[in-house]
Amino acid sequence: MNLNKEFWENKYRNEDTGWDIGSISTPLKEYISQLNDKDIKILIPGVGKGHEVIYLHEQGFTNVYVIDIAHQPLNHILSSVPNFPKEHLIQDDFFNLQLTDFDLILEQTFFCALDPVLRNKYATTMHHLLKKEGKLAGLLFDFPKTEKGPPFGGCIKEYKNLFSPLFTLKTLEKASNSILPRANRELFFIFEK
Repeated sequence: MNLNKEFWENKYRNEDTGWDIGSISTPLKEYISQLNDKDIKILIPGVGKGHEVIYLHEQGFTNVYVIDIAHQPLNHILSSVPNFPKEHLIQDDFFNLQLTDFDLILEQTFFCALDPVLRNKYATTMHHLLKKEGKLAGLLFDFPKTEKGPPFGGCIKEYKNLFSPLFTLKTLEKASNSILPRANRELFFIFEK
C-alpha cells in the first residue's frame, strides 16, 4: 500500500474518513485547556479536518501551524475559520517541513497513519522540529501492531523504545477520558525534548 498524497486525497474525496470523530478528542481538549501561553508555536501534523486547530483558534492561540499532504483538510480549516492565517496552512509531506523551533507538536491519529517503517524517521523529525524543552503530546493507539492499516497499532513498550533515546517521557499512560469507541485503546503522552 502506498500511503502517498493520492491515497489520502482519495480518502477525503470518497469521504472514507473513519478516523474523524467529528470534534476534538476529549484528552486533547483537556490538555489544550490547561495551556496558559496563547503565543506558543504549535504544529499539528496530518491535521485532518482540523478539529484541534479550530479549537485552538477559538481559545485564542495565535501561532498555530498545520501540515497535511492532502489539500481538502486545509480547505476545511479555511472554510471553518476564514481568518486563519493562510501562511500557517502547509500542504506538503510532513517529512519535508522546513519550519522548526516549535514549543508544542500535537499528535492525533497521524503517527498511526504512517507506514510503520517510518516510525524512527517520525521520532527523529519530531525531535528536530521542536525547540529545546519543546513537547510532543497527544494520543497513540494501544493495540497490537498490524500489517494492515492505517491505523497501524503499537504498544507502550514499542513507544518507550522508539522515543526514550530522544525525549524525556513525562507521561505515557492509558487515556482515562477517551471517546467510547476508543476506550482502553489510546495512550495519552507528553514527551519533552
